[in-house]
Amino acid sequence: QVQLVESGGGLVQAGGSLRLSCVASGRTFSSIAMGWFRQAPGKEREFVATITWSGGGTAYADSAKGRFTISRDNAKNTMYLRMNSLKPEDTGVYYCASRGTGSGSSSYRDYSSWGQGTQVTVSS
Repeated sequence: QVQLVESGGGLVQAGGSLRLSCVASGRTFSSIAMGWFRQAPGKEREFVATITWSGGGTAYADSAKGRFTISRDNAKNTMYLRMNSLKPEDTGVYYCASRGTGSGSSSYRDYSSWGQGTQVTVSS
């Protein structure tokens, strides 16, 4: 089981930027796909971005395309989410998650381990 810890959330004004980090424990990080999800109050958890085991493949939700960048450093067991041009609707708790395979997925059901989440609040 991979343990995940997110950091980097905070309060930012609309148009600002944040970089989230997710540090994973365990020896399998470099062989598994990872993803970012978010959940706003009163809403279901939604997909944000995913990245394959090597970092060579990425996919984004339409709401994140052109503004967010997912990346990973397998030597540091760390995944990142760079968020630019933030909007109030990006507010929520951001979770990182890991899969048991190397290919990415946009479905939360395909992820087996989750972090505790980091709060992102974007003020207008």
